[in-house]
Amino acid sequence: MIRLFVGLGNPGAEYEATRHNAGFWWIDALAAKLGTRLVPERGYQALVARVNRPGSEAGPFWLLEPMTFMNRSGYSVATLARFFKIEPQQILVVHDELDLLPGQAKLKFGGSAAGHNGLKDIHAQLGTLDFWRLRIGIGHPGVKAEVVNWVLKKPSPDHRDAIERCIERSLEASDLLLAGEMDRALQKIHAQPPRPKPPRPLPDPGEAP
Repeated sequence: MIRLFVGLGNPGAEYEATRHNAGFWWIDALAAKLGTRLVPERGYQALVARVNRPGSEAGPFWLLEPMTFMNRSGYSVATLARFFKIEPQQILVVHDELDLLPGQAKLKFGGSAAGHNGLKDIHAQLGTLDFWRLRIGIGHPGVKAEVVNWVLKKPSPDHRDAIERCIERSLEASDLLLAGEMDRALQKIHAQPPRPKPPRPLPDPGEAP
């Protein structure tokens, strides 16, 4: 069961539309779906929303966007998680992923930080890598030396559209994540979007109708 949804990104208008903020985009979309709003919480150095679940014994859950810049994301996550006694396995971190194409998303538990500065700092602050991650594909520039420039730039309109559609699809698993049905959530998120049907061939002008 997920009790804390974390989106990774960088604060400030200059970073708002950059690839590195895909995690923020997902949390913003989840907040809109839930009809809630994230507000600044100085104690956590983050934007935070508490969402109550009427009639549920599971209690509330939280949405979190650290405002500390990517490489210091762990402070916000660890501080809120410890205060509300949220275990690492009850945390889902949503972040941009170079190794997936725009339009792709993958859910996984644990594993290495794979060079992602936000994940590395969360690992350092929590003391474990045993938390859930939702990886939102942003594609790779093809050259390692260009990675920093790539993640801090805006995606092309086609790529942004693919990412937005991916976010919309993966949000369909939010109820499963909240219920702790992680296997079903994984299947839903990893399901490929339906391919568009090919256009029907035009009739041969020489054929009778």
